[in-house]
Amino acid sequence: MDLLHTQLSNVQRQLAFVSTDPIDWKLYVQAFSWSVTLFESYLLLRQFPLYSKTEPPPALAGHFSPEVFQKSQNYGRDKAKFALVSGLLKQSLDSSMLHFGFYAWSWGASGRLLSVFGYGAEYEILQSIGFVFILFFLSSIPTLPLQVYGTFVLEEKHGFNKTTASLFVTDMLKGWGLAFVLGAPFLAVFLYIFKWAGDRFVPWLMAFMITFQLIMVVVYPTVIQPLFNKLSPLAPGDLRSRIEGLATKLKFPLKHLYEIDGSKRSSHSNAYFFGLPWVCSIPILRCAEVLIEIDKLQSKHIVIFDTLIQQSKPEEVEAVLAHELGHWHYMHPMKMMAVSQLHIFTILALFPAFLHAPPLLLSFDFPKAVSTQPPTIVAFLLFQMILTPLEAVVSIGMNAVSRHFEYEADRFACELQTRLNADEMKDMGDRLGRALVTLHVKNLSTVWVDWLYSAYHHSHPTLTERLRGLDAFKAQAEKKKL
Repeated sequence: MDLLHTQLSNVQRQLAFVSTDPIDWKLYVQAFSWSVTLFESYLLLRQFPLYSKTEPPPALAGHFSPEVFQKSQNYGRDKAKFALVSGLLKQSLDSSMLHFGFYAWSWGASGRLLSVFGYGAEYEILQSIGFVFILFFLSSIPTLPLQVYGTFVLEEKHGFNKTTASLFVTDMLKGWGLAFVLGAPFLAVFLYIFKWAGDRFVPWLMAFMITFQLIMVVVYPTVIQPLFNKLSPLAPGDLRSRIEGLATKLKFPLKHLYEIDGSKRSSHSNAYFFGLPWVCSIPILRCAEVLIEIDKLQSKHIVIFDTLIQQSKPEEVEAVLAHELGHWHYMHPMKMMAVSQLHIFTILALFPAFLHAPPLLLSFDFPKAVSTQPPTIVAFLLFQMILTPLEAVVSIGMNAVSRHFEYEADRFACELQTRLNADEMKDMGDRLGRALVTLHVKNLSTVWVDWLYSAYHHSHPTLTERLRGLDAFKAQAEKKKL
C-alpha cells in the first residue's frame, strides 16, 4: 500500500502546476468539448451519404426486400439528422452553462437552500448533494423536448414507439426518484471517503465503487427492474426445452427462465448481458435480446425479451443464447469490468492534483471564498470536463475490446457441435446468422456503415462483418473436424 501511495505522490508532483498556474481551464473545456462535438458531427456527415444507396451490401441482398431496405435507409437518415441537431443543441446548452457560470450559481443556490433549513457551509456533503441535483434537474429540463421528439415523432413515424404519454411521464418521474434515492447515499459515502482518507483515498474509493456495483446487481433485478418491466416465467414449449437443454450441456447453473415485456415501450431490440462468473455484476455488454442475471453464487437467471421471441424462431433464439453464453464462458463481463476499473483507477490517480487547485475553480467563475478550499464534488465535476477529449479516445478503445469479445462469442456458438459433440448443433452458426439478419430487418438497422463512424460509436461489429466472421468460424470448425 505504501508503494502505491508513493507512486501516486510522484504523479501529483508532476501535476503540481495545476494548483499554481493561472490556466484558463474554462477556455480549454469549451474548446475541447466543441472539438469532440464537431468531430461527432463530422462522423455523421461521413455516414449520411450512405443513406442514399439504393441497394444493400451484396452479402445482404437476399435478406432485404427493396421496400424494407428503403425503410431502413429512411429511418437511418432521420436518426442521423436528429443526432446531428440534438448533439449541437446539447453542446450549445452545455457551453452556455459554462459561459454564464451556471455551475458556480448552482453551488451557491444549494448553499442558500440549506441555509433556509439552518445548515451552514460546514455541511459540505449536504451542499454537494444539493448541488448535484440542482445541476441534474435544471440541465434535464431543456433536453426534454428532444426526448419527446425522439420518442413520439421520430420513433412513432417509423412504427417503433409503444410508449404512451402517461408511461413516458411515469418513467421519467421514476427515474428522477431513483436518481435521488440511490444517488444521494452514493454521493454521501463517495465524498465522506475523501474526507476520511485524505489524499490516500484512491484504494478506498476503488473498493467502495466495486462494492456498490456488486450491491446494485442484487438491487436491480429485485427492486429496480420490476418498477419498469414485468417478468413472467417463460411458457413451456420448444423454446424453453431448447434453452434448458443448452444450459445443461454447457453446465450453466440455470435457476430461473423469464420473459420480459420489452415491447411495452418499443418494438426495438434492446437487451443486456448480466453477470460475473463467480457472483454478480452490473450490465456490461449490450448484446441481443437476452439478459443473463447472476444474483447469487451459482444462481443464474436468463431473461428473454418478448420482441426476440416474436421476431425469431425457437432455434434462432437458441443460437442467440449460445452467443450470450459464449460471453459467460470466456468471462467477458469480468474482463470488461477489469478494464473499466483500470480506467477508473487512472482517473482517480490524476484527480488529487485538481482537488487542491484554486485556479481551477476561479477559471469557472467560482468566488475566491469557495476556490480557496475547493469542494470535492465541484473539483471532481470540473476535472471530468477536462478529461472530455481523453474519454473520447478511451471510448474508441473500449469499443474495440467489445467488438473483439463479440467475435469470440460468435465463434463459441459456431464451435458448439465440436465442444459438446452434438450433431444437432452443427448449424448453430447459420442459425445465429439468420437471427442477426432478422433482428436487423425488423429493427430497420443501418447496414451501410462508415468505418470511422463505426469505430467511434459501435460496440458491436456491423452485420456484414458479423456474417463474414461467422462464415470464417464455420469454415475453421469444419477444418478441425477433418
